[in-house]
Amino acid sequence: MEENNKPTIAITIGDVNSIAPEVIIKALEDNRILKLMTPVVYGSGKILSYYRKALNIRDFNYFQLKKLEELNDKKLNVLNLWEETVNITMGQSTEEAGKYAFISIEKAVDDALAGNVDAIVTAPINKNNIQSDNFNFAGHTEYLAQKSEVKDSLMLLVDGDLRVGVVTGHIPIQDVANKVTAEKIDSKLDVLEKSLKQDFGIKKPKIAVLGLNPHAGDGGVIGNEEEDFIKPLIEKRKEKGKLVFGPFPADGFFGNQQYKNFDAVLAMYHDQGLIPFKTLAFSNGVNYTAGLPFVRTSPDHGTAYDLTGKGQADETSMRQALFLASDIIKNRKEYS
Repeated sequence: MEENNKPTIAITIGDVNSIAPEVIIKALEDNRILKLMTPVVYGSGKILSYYRKALNIRDFNYFQLKKLEELNDKKLNVLNLWEETVNITMGQSTEEAGKYAFISIEKAVDDALAGNVDAIVTAPINKNNIQSDNFNFAGHTEYLAQKSEVKDSLMLLVDGDLRVGVVTGHIPIQDVANKVTAEKIDSKLDVLEKSLKQDFGIKKPKIAVLGLNPHAGDGGVIGNEEEDFIKPLIEKRKEKGKLVFGPFPADGFFGNQQYKNFDAVLAMYHDQGLIPFKTLAFSNGVNYTAGLPFVRTSPDHGTAYDLTGKGQADETSMRQALFLASDIIKNRKEYS
């Protein structure tokens, strides 16, 4: 990319008592970042300064601004969204941390929807302390979808050619079977196929669908969902020329490396897809929200309070989230 065409990528501050500030700082120390993008952290320079000192990181410098128009495309930027000093209690969940995490997310999303930034990379939040009248969601994905007013979105975990999406996300396991319907699977496959084309540059994507029940129902012996509507749906999409296959028994699919034969895998529920994904790609994995009008990525880990302030947090996933956001922006431009 030419330097003046570098995308502007907003980075939310996340939970300030967690490893979020540490992985942000460590990821932004990579000198490749500024060659590919103009990063801007949505939060407070005071917080980054606090963690820089606590972690004894000496050569991390940034340009502070009060409005996005002051952005410096040759430096790391911090957009100061508040003047007051935030109380930081490392490794503790506090209502104050949730409040400022939300302020950061809300402003970044507003700027993305307005076209002021090209992508958002969200640092980890605590799904409990962020809850409020303004944020009553199970996580980032659900909030972003409603804020963007999209018909449907998809949680897609990515590590290179390994891509795993889920039909149902952050819901209790007892609700999964009722939420998995033909209409929902069909909608998620639409989002997944479009994303593989426009976001990942795959002209004719090949998608594997996992079964809901053990052994994909064993022909109806262990549940009827596969026979009743998952198989018929796959066949209907095949008749339209789609490369969709399955339903595959989830237990053996990853163990025998069948996933390598497909551009993406659609799992039926959160743990069915995320446990094997994180087993295969925990350090490098990135959480991508497909189906939004803007690009949003995130590291595939949580707040890790037990590691906060110790200098032990692994920033690889945050760095990969930044790189993936940059790649998707480029792919979308080429697609359009």
